[in-house]
This record gives sequence, structure tokens and C-alpha cells, in this order.
Amino acid sequence: MLSVFRACVWFLVRLPLILLIFVTALVMSSCTMLGLNYASLETANKPVPKPEINVAAMLGDDAYRGQMMERFEAVLYGPWPEGLPVSWGESRLVDASLFGGKGRLEEIPVTIGQGDGASLFHLVVATPAAPGPHPVIISQTFSSNCAAFPGYPVTATDDTICDGSEMEGAFGFVATQIFGTYIAKVPLERFMDAGIAYASFYGSDFVSDRRAEARDVMANLGGPVAPTSTLMAWAYAYSAASQILETRADIDPDGTVLLGHSRFGKAALLAGVWDNRIDGVIAHQAGFAGASLSRSQTGEGLKRMGESYPHWLAPQARDWFDRVDELPVDQHQLLGLLAPTPVLLGNGRRDVWSDPNSSFRAAQAASSLYEAAGITGLPGGGMKQDFDADAGIAWWLRPGGHSVVSEDIDTFIAFVQAHFSDAGINQSAVQAAE
Repeated sequence: MLSVFRACVWFLVRLPLILLIFVTALVMSSCTMLGLNYASLETANKPVPKPEINVAAMLGDDAYRGQMMERFEAVLYGPWPEGLPVSWGESRLVDASLFGGKGRLEEIPVTIGQGDGASLFHLVVATPAAPGPHPVIISQTFSSNCAAFPGYPVTATDDTICDGSEMEGAFGFVATQIFGTYIAKVPLERFMDAGIAYASFYGSDFVSDRRAEARDVMANLGGPVAPTSTLMAWAYAYSAASQILETRADIDPDGTVLLGHSRFGKAALLAGVWDNRIDGVIAHQAGFAGASLSRSQTGEGLKRMGESYPHWLAPQARDWFDRVDELPVDQHQLLGLLAPTPVLLGNGRRDVWSDPNSSFRAAQAASSLYEAAGITGLPGGGMKQDFDADAGIAWWLRPGGHSVVSEDIDTFIAFVQAHFSDAGINQSAVQAAE
């Protein structure tokens, strides 16, 4: 009886924690409708992406490309906020001897906009100690800098120095179990070992991911053109970070790669199209309004995404939710507008919500543009093809769901090394990895 009594006491004492974990898991799971389904690997029996891509015009006619971008702005994303001021302050050294001398860590205050509505965030930058210039991965994170760089005295959202992380305790445990080890924490040492510089900031420090607040922030940034969707605003923030880093001697101006997961994968694709200074894009599980076809009826779908997160898209996008088949553009054309910029599309077999199947079909259609430009397009072999880091459109499909895990980091590094190996890459690290 004593053992039963002790078991009951143990359970009652931990009941609040158990309930917290259960509720946290339930809420997090609902964000991506996690389940036990697998994405279909059959593509031949699926509709061909529409509208048809005009390869010659999209590659050789700047006016046509401009019109295509204007269509995307008109129906989904709103305007690229051309001319929105970008300024930055003095760099602050955070760690002069990162991982025992493998690199250094610093942060730069960045302001986008002007007047009372200007928005400030802190760009944290890690650079390898080896001689550069180095290619750089620029990322936006889902959690604050405190969670992305735990244990380092970087600046928190409230402009204080970080003391702890919101990813500690039960919440952090559940989050990483569902969304992977690197959903928040940055694998800095792996980037340093590979000779790749890394820079990131908390996307919501620039424009909040709360629907009402986001609209207000965007409307009051004070530029000549205001963004009307957070996807386009976050894309502009990528561009701003690139503008800052390209001025540095230790960063290769021809080796700027944007990395985004989920909503930030969508934004990374937009920045790659609207800012021609971007040299590569890693869009991991970007889903609808990113790499997956709007006309697809599998997974989350454009309508549900737009109704759940209306601030991600421009207000006029709602007019198309019930007639996606009439959209004048679709995401294979967005991928095509990237050509010949190298792009990696990361996917999880259980991430049906993001619809890897239609993402693959979009990549297949866009591949013709890369091939016409003399770049290796999407390799053959279907959705289960071996990962080819050298491809112009590189495809990565792993087991698991909507997350960022160790295998993803390996793949991201291999992609950057394949396309920017002459830009300061630590060749000994490459050889060791092989």
C-alpha cells in the first residue's frame, strides 16, 4: 500500500507539469497539424502546375519578369517596400574567442524605417577565425536571441542583456521534441567548423507575428512604400541584413545565402526574387505561399493558411481563397523567378501540412529555367532522389515532420559548401566531413 501511496503522491505533485506539457504539445501540434500520415511520393498522377512557365520570357525579358513579380504583389504579397530606410549602429563584441578560438560573436543594432514607427532588432553575427572572406548564412529565428544563443550575453527583445531563455524547462523540452533540436538554438560550432559565417535575428523583433500588431507596425514604418504582408516585410529584413553584411571585409559579397524555416522559408524565397544581391536560398518546409502550389488541395492549403495567419499575406489575397484555380500566378513561377540563383528546398516525409508533393512538382516545373540558363536543374529520381548539393534546385526529403534537426543542418552546410566553396570555406572541415 505504501508504494501505491507514494505513486499517487508522485503523480499529484507532478500533475501541473504533466498538464502543462500536454497543453503545450497540443497547442504546438495544432500549428502544423502533426499526424502520422506520409506525403505521397506519386507525382505523375497529379495536375501539371499552372499557369505554364514562359521560359524564354522569364529568363531574357526583364519587363516580363517585372510584370510577373507585380502579379505576385497584386494577389498575394503586397508591394516590395522599396526605399524603406535601413541603418545600423556600432557592432558590439559578445565573444572574442568563440569555441576556444574557432570564431568570434558580435551583434549589430539594425533599424528599418524612420520616425517614431521605425523598428529595431539586433543582428547576431558569428564569423570563423580562419582567413576570409566567408560565405554567410542569414537566418530569421522563431525565438528570441536569448533562445537562439543560450548562455551568451546578447540583447533580448526588451533591450536588456539575456539572462536565461524561454526555451528552458517544460516548454523548451516539448518544443524541441516536436520541432527539433534546432528550432531555436543555433548550431554555431558546426558553422564555424565548416568555415561559414552565420547571422540571424528574431523576426518578430522587426515585425510581430501577431495579426493586429503586425498591421500597425508595417503601416507606421515611415518609408515611401509600406509592406502590407509580414512575408514581404520579413523578406525586406533579410535584404537589410544582407546590405549590412556585404560591407564587411570578412564576408564574401558573392556568398550570401538566406535560410528560413516554415514562414521564414517563404520570406527567404521572396527576398531571393526581389533582391538580386542574394546568392542562394535555403527554404526549409516553406509550404503554402512559399514553395508549395497554391492550387494544391493537400495539406494546409492557401485558404486555411491565409485565414489562420491573415497578416502573412496582403489583405487582397483573401479575394482568391475560394478561387485558387483562377490565380494568375503560382509558386512554380516564383521558384522560376529565382533562376539561376541556387535554391535548396527542404522537406519532411511526415510534413503533409506543408505539402512536399506539390513543392516537388513546383520545383520540377521551375527546373526548366535553370536548365535553360545552363545550370543543373532538379535531378531525376523522383521525390526520393538522393540529395544533390550541386543542383541549381536541390531537393531534400528526410523522414520526420515539421522541424529542424541535425540532418537538416548537415544538408544546409553541404549546399553552401557545394555552391560557394571558393568563398573562404575551410577546406579541411569539408574533407573531414566527407
